[in-house]
Amino acid sequence: MNNLNIKDENMDESQKRLFDIALNLSAVTILIGLLEGIASVYFGYKDETLTLFGFGIDSFIEMISGLGVYVMIKRIISNPTNDRNRFEITALMITGICFYLLIVGLTAGIIINLYQGNQPKTTISGIIISLISIVLMLVLINRKLFVGKKLNCSPIISDANCTRVCVYMSVVVLISSGLFELFGLKYIDNFGALGIIYFSFKEGKETFEKAKGLKSCSCSDEHN
Repeated sequence: MNNLNIKDENMDESQKRLFDIALNLSAVTILIGLLEGIASVYFGYKDETLTLFGFGIDSFIEMISGLGVYVMIKRIISNPTNDRNRFEITALMITGICFYLLIVGLTAGIIINLYQGNQPKTTISGIIISLISIVLMLVLINRKLFVGKKLNCSPIISDANCTRVCVYMSVVVLISSGLFELFGLKYIDNFGALGIIYFSFKEGKETFEKAKGLKSCSCSDEHN
């Protein structure tokens, strides 16, 4: 299962180049997550929009996952037959725990908002940030899928699918922010936060499955 469909366990130049691209894509994902997280948390707190704030926290969580993916690709480049190292597994476990903590925090925030009748001051920032995020993430998904399929590498394809979930979250932010800005719908921000909770639960569950080895985290010669 842990071979790369490469003779004598050595990569040819084209495969090495593709893995270098995958490594760069992973680094870009981490950087985007950092910038997106800072902007979303800041404006989410400033504008009192729970959906955007939760999206920002999710971006930081995705950074942890991204670090695990980065290390995984480095490991595969240096030695394709090595098993996952402690850092990769720890990153997965921390990511899963953080997703569930985010769910608890957002749920508490929704309850407080409903009880106190809190509403965002504005959601313009959410619209702008989510639109930028959607465009960037779609580009990353396309490139990751291209590289993952060329290498026949399920972890890179899986990483692209995780990035796709980030697009779904961005769409949730865009819709809830847009509806509030256009129509001032009273509870739409809370519904947006519920959307973030839903996707966080799905990602958290899948992350724990990967950490336990129930889902593939190594490149194989099986087609995906």
